[in-house]
Amino acid sequence: MTPKALLDYLVYFHAKRDYFECHEVLEEYWKSLDSDQNRDVWVGLIQIAVGLYHQRRGNLAGAKKMLTAALTQLAPTELEQLGFAGDALRNEISKRVLDIEAGMSYTDLNLPLHLELAARCEKRCAAEGIHWLSATDFSDTFLIHKHKLRDRSDVIAERNRRLTKRNQSE
Repeated sequence: MTPKALLDYLVYFHAKRDYFECHEVLEEYWKSLDSDQNRDVWVGLIQIAVGLYHQRRGNLAGAKKMLTAALTQLAPTELEQLGFAGDALRNEISKRVLDIEAGMSYTDLNLPLHLELAARCEKRCAAEGIHWLSATDFSDTFLIHKHKLRDRSDVIAERNRRLTKRNQSE
C-alpha cells in the first residue's frame, strides 16, 4: 500500500513543483515511523526535494550536497517497492549532480515512476484540477523562496511553549 504522504510528495513534486512542501510532508511521515522500520528511503526522497529547492534558488553547493547524500540513502530495491523505477531514479539524480558540477542551471526533474503509481498521481491531480508534470512557475516568488516567506507563527508559538515549559520545570 502506498502511504498518503508519498502521494502527497509526488503531487507536490511533479504537479506543483513545491519542493518545500515535499520536504514537509515526508518529514512528518518519516518521523512517525518506528526506529526499526527502514527510514533511509524517506530521508533520500526528502534530500532530493531539498536539493532541487537549493538548485532552483541558485545554491549549487547545497544542491550538490543534498543530492549526493540522497544517493547514499536510496536503495533501488526499496525504491522499486514504493513504485519508483529505482535504477533510473538513481541515474537521474547522479546526472543532476554532474549537471550541477558543470554549473548548469535548474531544470525541472521528473522522478521515474512505474505506470501504476504514475496513474494514481495523475488521477489525484485531475481530481484536484491541477496538471501532472507541470513546469516551475519562476514568477511565483513564494514558491521559489518559501523557506523565507512562509508563515512561521505556529512554529514560533510551539517553540515558545516548549521554552516556557522547560523554564517552569527548572
